[in-house]
Amino acid sequence: MISQPAGIIRVFALTITMLGLFSACSSTPRSGDVGSAPAARAAKNKAVGEIAAAVALDQVGVPYRYGGSGPTGFDCSGLVQYSYSLAGKRIPRTTGQLWSSTAAVARSELRIGDVLFFNIDGKMSHVGLYLGGRRFVHAPSSGRAVSIASLDSPYYKTAFLRAGRPY
Repeated sequence: MISQPAGIIRVFALTITMLGLFSACSSTPRSGDVGSAPAARAAKNKAVGEIAAAVALDQVGVPYRYGGSGPTGFDCSGLVQYSYSLAGKRIPRTTGQLWSSTAAVARSELRIGDVLFFNIDGKMSHVGLYLGGRRFVHAPSSGRAVSIASLDSPYYKTAFLRAGRPY
């Protein structure tokens, strides 16, 4: 786990979010442009993922709670669903449902806000949100709190299954 002071995390998240929003606004095609609907959806999805990641970062330090999906406590999929909900996108609640409702993303194509799936104890049972720089935010397990971890740590490097981007 990588610890960062909450203030630095929020500044980082807000900077990333604002950069994403400005770039999305400047690249949104006019309604008469060919292919404007897919391009507009792509720009919106990028901003939503970045906002979801920023929301999740704001939860760092909140205790893990099995079945938790609110600011008094989160489990891993509850944190992901809550974060996307506040970003304006409805996504499923469980890890299995999240797996089925995301488009697979190659490691080389990861974007902020992508959902990361992990194999824990022999089954796909853990998720987190990608932050960029090979780091992610997640609600790890009972007795711990929402935190930031590295995809390069030996544990998560081995446990990583795939990333997904919500449809």
